[in-house]
Parts: sequence; C-alpha cells; structure tokens
Amino acid sequence: MVSRVRVWLNRTYAENVFFMDQLRRNPSDRAVEIHATHGDPDSPVLAAADTAELEPENLSPAGYVEYALDQCARRGIDVFVPRLHQSAVVAHRAEFEAAGTAVLAPPPEAVAVFHDKVIAYEAVQAIGVPVPPWYRVRSEEELVAAVEELEAGGHKACFKPASGAGGVGFRVITRTPFSLMHLSGFPSPYVPLDLVLEALRRDGEPVDWLVMPRLEQPEVSVDCLTGPDNRVRLAVGRTKNGRRRGFTLHEQWLEPARRIAEGFGLHYLSNIQFRMFGDRAVLMDVNTRPAGGLHQLSQCGVNAPWAAVQLALGEDPGEMEPPFLGQDYTVVSGPRPLRPVSLPQQRPEVAEPLPAVPSPAAPEQAGAVGSAVQAAPLPGLAASASRRTGLST
Repeated sequence: MVSRVRVWLNRTYAENVFFMDQLRRNPSDRAVEIHATHGDPDSPVLAAADTAELEPENLSPAGYVEYALDQCARRGIDVFVPRLHQSAVVAHRAEFEAAGTAVLAPPPEAVAVFHDKVIAYEAVQAIGVPVPPWYRVRSEEELVAAVEELEAGGHKACFKPASGAGGVGFRVITRTPFSLMHLSGFPSPYVPLDLVLEALRRDGEPVDWLVMPRLEQPEVSVDCLTGPDNRVRLAVGRTKNGRRRGFTLHEQWLEPARRIAEGFGLHYLSNIQFRMFGDRAVLMDVNTRPAGGLHQLSQCGVNAPWAAVQLALGEDPGEMEPPFLGQDYTVVSGPRPLRPVSLPQQRPEVAEPLPAVPSPAAPEQAGAVGSAVQAAPLPGLAASASRRTGLST
C-alpha cells in the first residue's frame, strides 16, 4: 500500500487554494494531506488545508528556519513548499532532508540571483536573454535623470522596488499635475513625478528602485517545471492581453524561459515573465516559486503541482507536453469558505494551532462552509494575473 504524501505550504497566496485542490486530484490517485500556515487567520488556504496553524510573527529568517524544521518534524512533512523566507529555508536544505522533508524550491544560488532584479537582469543578459533598458535609482537626482532619458526616447517611465514580489510598489510616472481627476474612479498606478520627488525630499529615506520603460502587452508568463538535473520537464506560456487570457507553446517565449530555468537551476516550479519592448519580447521578471495562476494549466490537461511533488520525492514524471491547449478565457471572482473565528483577531501575536478540518472533498465539509465567516469574494481563476499590471505579475 502506497503511503500518503504530506505537503506543507507556508504563508502562501490565496490563489494557492487551487494548487492544493490539484494536489488532491492528482493523476496518480495518491492520498495527499495538506498542512498550511499563515499569519492571517482569515486566509482561505487555512480553510482549504487538512491541518492549519497560525505562524508566529516577527521571527528573524534564522528563527523562521527553526520554526519550519519543528513544523516538519511534528507534522511529518514529506514536501515543504516555502514562500515566506524562501532564501533562508533553501540555505538549510540539508537539515530539512535530514528530517525527512524535501524542499520544493531552487537551490540558494538561484534564489539569490533572482531576489535582486538588477543582478537578475545582468545575469540573464549574460546568457543572451534580452531585457529592457533599466536604471537603478537611489536618489532624487538619479530618478529625474532616468525618467528624462526614457521620456527622451519616447517611453513612459515606471518604477518598482529592486527586490520584491508581485506588483507591490509598482508605479507609472506621469507629468500630469495632481488634480481631482486622480481622485475620481478607482485608484490608479499613475503618480505625478513632482509628488514622488516631494516625498523623496520630505522623508529622506533611502530607496532602491528599478526605473524602466513601461512595457507593452501581450504579457506571457511561462510556467516551468525543472528537475534537480537542471532539465526542464514542462514549459507552458500563459498569455494576457487586456481581459483575455490564453495559452501558448510558441518558442519566442518558451526558448528564453528554458534557457533561464536550465541555466540557473530553477529547480521544481518557477515562473518567467515577458512583455514587449517595441517589437521585441524582453524579460520582465523571474519568480523562483509557483505562480498564483499555475492552476490554470489544468485547462490544458496538466497537473503541474503534482508533477513537482513527484520530482521532489524522486519520482521523475518525465517530459511533459500538454495534450491540448485550453480555449481563451477571462477572470472571474467567487467566494471561498473561511474557518470559523477561533482566535481573537485583536491579538495577532497569539500563535495557537487551528483545529484540523476534513478535506474539502469530504461530505461533512458542507456544514462547515455554512458556519464559516464569509469575507468579500476572493479572486478565482487566474486572480493573480488580473491584479497585476505593468512591470510585474
């Protein structure tokens, strides 16, 4: 009898409830139990897990590694999918392996390269992957010089933190003075240059920004599955052009993605994003973790999360080709159940384990859904892609 697989996802994105669903519906018909931890008791991943626990706050990276090793030992974790403190976790991979836990993440060298976007751009340029013009900015004077140079070339300038994930901190520079126009409708990523400069002068805090031209659509996000032998087993592009989403196997996108994944050893699941700079596809960002929209590949008959777990367990799924490409689609929202309120939210420092719940597939779960506290609808299919604009997804 084949034993069940115990998988842990730490402080991950809400969209990974779909990642968890795919692990349970794996084509090997293997029993999977999922443990989830988070800092937010209302994270839907806690409700979707078989067992869940609130994470302690304000741990240093080293302290978090100790916490993670304890979780793996106490919970009997076979495969750990780290998002929070990924760099620190992968640096201690041998200790997790000694505890019987495989870490589903690239080696520390690869994580370090892509933690800093400037280092990443320099590294991928060296292996022949095109990148857009970029400027590292740490002062008011450097910002003005970068913006003026981009505008002189006919480009719209934008910036985001040199390190960070997703679209956090992304802004598009505009010369339009601040007015009531900026206060009508929904918030916009556009920010007047004079307000940015004023904030830099007033606050006097150091910044580390990457200033670039705003890149054009389509945006193509290539999900890669790479083995510990640095060989890509699967690469599929997910396209975004306005509201429309789709899939592609065009080598314009897949060839540079494979080159990056294999060249830098992006083991297991990575996400490599491109946009257009003029008539040329250029690298936008590299994520050394599963993308929030990875589950969309199920529309192509592919279960990438399970194939990654197989690799982590030493069970090579071999070369994978989507049997078909799903039709174009768009993004909608829908509710997900939350756990009943069991901890006082005004005391986030309390880190007591949340009770285990049955798998969402079990019949008794239906009763729990009705009693769960419902939040505003959470993003559904491809929600992560729908919120991201500009430089990063």
